[in-house]
Amino acid sequence: MKNQNTIILVFLFLILHLATTKAGFGVGGSVGVGVGVGGGVVWGVGGGNSNQNPKSYESPTSKMESAYTVLQAWKSAITDDPLKILDSWNGSNVCSYKGIFCANPENGITSTTASTSVVLAGIDLNHANLEGTLVQELSLLTDMSLLHLNSNRFSGTVPETFKDLVSLQELDLSNNQLSGSFPLVTLYMPSLIYLDIRFNSFSGSLPQELFNKNLDAIFLNNNEFEGEIPTNLGNSPASVINLANNKLSGNIPASFGFMGSKIKEILFLNNQLTGCIPEGVGLFTEMEVLDVSFNSLMGHLPDTLSCLQNIEVLNLAHNQLSGELSDIICSLRSLANLTVAYNFFSGFSQQCSKLFFRNVGFDFSLNCIPGRNMQRPQPECSMIPGGSLSCLRIPTPKPLVCGSMSVSTSENARFSSQSHSHFSKSQSPP
Repeated sequence: MKNQNTIILVFLFLILHLATTKAGFGVGGSVGVGVGVGGGVVWGVGGGNSNQNPKSYESPTSKMESAYTVLQAWKSAITDDPLKILDSWNGSNVCSYKGIFCANPENGITSTTASTSVVLAGIDLNHANLEGTLVQELSLLTDMSLLHLNSNRFSGTVPETFKDLVSLQELDLSNNQLSGSFPLVTLYMPSLIYLDIRFNSFSGSLPQELFNKNLDAIFLNNNEFEGEIPTNLGNSPASVINLANNKLSGNIPASFGFMGSKIKEILFLNNQLTGCIPEGVGLFTEMEVLDVSFNSLMGHLPDTLSCLQNIEVLNLAHNQLSGELSDIICSLRSLANLTVAYNFFSGFSQQCSKLFFRNVGFDFSLNCIPGRNMQRPQPECSMIPGGSLSCLRIPTPKPLVCGSMSVSTSENARFSSQSHSHFSKSQSPP
């Protein structure tokens, strides 16, 4: 009986050993389970960090084979390639394809040769004029850190599977023919810091979660977004936000007045915004570009604009703003261009007159300023729009102490502690 038990145990051990050995070696000889085209989960490859995403344990060889399958699937979904970019998309060496970039994940060195140590790290097909759609298979490229597709003719929507692009930091889909509602899948990309979907046909409202996400650049201009700007706009840590040329309505959120020091450029131009410019604008920010032109904003300018000592471009044109342009605006030390045309301003200070001698671009045409040329005819100035509008104005001591208004202890601490590097000037048009 003892010998029989021993034989059974040995037999079971052999079966277990054979099963483990057969299942445990995938493509490239990596010990694991479930290695395949889809980027199956693999444990223990190369002694990696157990905190990494499981998909990062797939062997490099298997990843390059997967990348080949993905790119061929995408190639079949591209219906027009006038520049013959995809003629190079043949053969198993995807690193030699035009627009495809490979890198060694350990040292970051780029490569044009597929090997066991490189992965597909980026796709840059800007200005390729390709026509087609974005295929779900692209989400299998989980090592990809940038996807640049501006100035093509991609249509349809952004696949929901893109949430699996866990390494993606830069997504540029600008100047295409994409449509549908705001691509919520972008909010689930954990590494994303640069989002550019401008010059498309996206529509609907903006999600609140957008301004809670750790994005450094948000380009949404030249779409068909509508509705109100989410009230948590001021939560965004971005250095540049472009909402221009949409159909956004309602007020500029009050939280905009208390954005942190990281914001450098923000553009609201050519929407359908109403109400006042929020009190607090400039208190905590170091903005260089502020453009609210071509809206229906009313009321007087808040005194806190005097805190914008780094502002270079201030465009208030084509609104229904009123009152006088005072020294606090025209004395801004970094000002290079001040545009207030097509409003209802009734005068400006001596400092504003000196702007011409400072070589500052200053356009005050078509207002209601007595004794100045190119102003509105008097009948238009007899009824100032928004005369009954009550803008919230927080009483402040004079002189205004920028960056230290006591909004609340917690908010002051949060904003004053922000110290981030500037991302860049607004990106040039696609």
